[in-house]
Amino acid sequence: MTRSFRRHITWKRLRLMALVLLLLVAGFALVLDFRVRDAFEGKRFALPARLYARALELFPGEKLGPETLVTELKRLEYAEHDTPDQPGQYHRRGDSVELVTRPFHFWDGEQATRRVRVLFRREHVTDIVDAQEVPITLVRLDPVYIGGIYPAHNEDRLLVRLQQVPPELTQALFAIEDRKYREHIGIDPRGMARAVATLLTGRGVQGGSTLTQQLVKNFFLSPERTLTRKATEILMAVLLELHYSKDEILETYLNEIYLGQDGNRAIHGVGLAAQFYFGKRVEDLTLAESALLVGMIKGPSVFHPRKHPERARARRDLVLAEMARLELAEPAAAAAARTASLGVIERPPVGTTPYPAFLDLVRRQLRRDYAEADLRSEGLRLFTTLDPVVQSAAEQVLASQLARLDRQRKATVPLEGAVVVSDVQSGEVQALVGGRDPRFEGFNRALDALRPVGSLLKPAIYLTALAEPARYTLVTPLDDGPLLWKERGAPDWSPENYDRQHHGQVPLRQALAQSYNVASARLGLELGVNAVHETIHRLGVARELPPYASSLLGAVELAPLEVAQMYQTLAAGGFRTPLRAIREVTTAEGKPLRRYGLSVEQAFDAAPVYLLTSALQDVVREGTGAGLRNSLPAALNLAGKTGTTDELRDAWFAGYSGDRVAVVWVGHDDNTPAGLTGAAGALPVWGELMRRLNPEPLAPPLPDGVERIWIDPASGWRADRDCAGAIELPFWRDSAPEETAPCAASTSRKIKNWFRRLFE
Repeated sequence: MTRSFRRHITWKRLRLMALVLLLLVAGFALVLDFRVRDAFEGKRFALPARLYARALELFPGEKLGPETLVTELKRLEYAEHDTPDQPGQYHRRGDSVELVTRPFHFWDGEQATRRVRVLFRREHVTDIVDAQEVPITLVRLDPVYIGGIYPAHNEDRLLVRLQQVPPELTQALFAIEDRKYREHIGIDPRGMARAVATLLTGRGVQGGSTLTQQLVKNFFLSPERTLTRKATEILMAVLLELHYSKDEILETYLNEIYLGQDGNRAIHGVGLAAQFYFGKRVEDLTLAESALLVGMIKGPSVFHPRKHPERARARRDLVLAEMARLELAEPAAAAAARTASLGVIERPPVGTTPYPAFLDLVRRQLRRDYAEADLRSEGLRLFTTLDPVVQSAAEQVLASQLARLDRQRKATVPLEGAVVVSDVQSGEVQALVGGRDPRFEGFNRALDALRPVGSLLKPAIYLTALAEPARYTLVTPLDDGPLLWKERGAPDWSPENYDRQHHGQVPLRQALAQSYNVASARLGLELGVNAVHETIHRLGVARELPPYASSLLGAVELAPLEVAQMYQTLAAGGFRTPLRAIREVTTAEGKPLRRYGLSVEQAFDAAPVYLLTSALQDVVREGTGAGLRNSLPAALNLAGKTGTTDELRDAWFAGYSGDRVAVVWVGHDDNTPAGLTGAAGALPVWGELMRRLNPEPLAPPLPDGVERIWIDPASGWRADRDCAGAIELPFWRDSAPEETAPCAASTSRKIKNWFRRLFE
């Protein structure tokens, strides 16, 4: 074989190898090209669902004081200013508050900023006027952001358009990260050569990536530093520049860039970073603030302005100096910016939610309508029913009261608890506390602590009875004597009263007020266990109940939210409204998707519910709930019921005012005895919470077919208003006792004699 022939074979092989390599590169490039276009033409970011509390609405006549409004404004991070003239500023002068609202896109449209003055008198809004003193009927504040449902990698961002980003920010970016951005095709050959040389010589890592390369690295590739990855990065950067404009790439970069950490939440993009560090929209950033954000790109943890303010300031000033040198900023403006403070707000807006128990409820209700993947990626905006004022009060009261009870009991194992508060008319859950540490994201006792409810089920027995006026009224005598119940498939049952005593014949209302177990059990057995269970289900408890007599006295495990649903129906006069935590859902752009409106069904006639509410008011006036008189005025006429389980393991109180329903549970997670009755453990929590919330009095309207009659409690017969100790009770029409008490008869005779003497 000649030398020339061998050379020919060698060159042929080399050409073949080159062709194969070219085909492989071309195939690889096609794969990368598809990947690049698929990402940029489809959904570029996984956007978390963003959740908001109820928006506070101000209107003349509203029950609201200036202190409460100022608290709400502070929660919204409004800044106090002597002459508020910018969105997010306020000033209080005596009984008036002047403020400039922030613009916000609600489910019913965009709300522009407006300057208003709110006037108060005696804890009520009297007038609202605008800057020209023109009266306003309604002002809606932007809602408090309460958290998000994040992608699996916990990235959070607020998408912004390039037009929203201040020119100073993009100029700072070009000055410090990529001076030739508008000129290159995705790569900077000189910078790339330096990076490759240092990598090959093992002398560390040299920068040189363009903004396009940085975007490719963050968007598509792993953080490993190898020649293969670098080559892939270069090829993808060129492909990106071939398919998309510089503005499209820059906008994506500004939304993708990592700018810090908030716990386990990653802050991405200049939109969210502007809010997180400065409490501003990105379009409102100053030159100094823009330079600070750009300077952080090199190392968000190293130049974190809250943790390392001096480093952050030095880095910001370097960016400003470079902008001035490259004539990307006026020297005078850059010099003035270097003298400015960092401008970072002390407390960042909430990221990981401070209300994990409530968000747990929201997510469970959302799952009925939305896939989990959509909640984590579609950027839905969720407007919830959470009232931050009520939530804050519930958290503080539960923690402080449990601490007090622990001190009194000298307990080695701390108590736990749960609270649910809802609006009587709408069924909206205003507050939900899953434990004494409201920030704990673990076990949610308000939803998942299934505990025996004790006497909380007794109202269902009495409601079943009062629906039969021919047999039962509030004064019908019940037998509270010894009871032994034998039932196939269950052990003999002999209920006992809490005081271990029997009380003979007692009026129905007294049996409920004093929570007599024996009288209640006997009444439930007369009505039938199935009939009582049917009442419980109609009140809103969906859970299957054990078919035994002991269930009448609360040998049934329910979660606090289920109990709240039951009492919600009673508070609403027999109308069942499913408890809800969501009002509206919109797209990321604000387009309405779903409205969670009221769903109301009449479960009971108003008359028996009215009678039962009267009996539950007796619980508070003179029964096991009388301890509420220590914290709340009697004029509120509150209704409620205590609940205590065997061996004092669980303490409950459920009740309602004219505007709110609240349920409290107190006990131990391990089901060991807490040593507390409902009156001693849960009732003080309920009472202190309601005291802080300043509830409306409970005064349900008298239903058709119901009349109020004066009764002598000693005999249970009709009486007159002037009879000593007489009480006025409601009855179905024509169901009140026909007998007249001696005092009433005596009074009647006195009146007749007086008239006789008058006309003689």
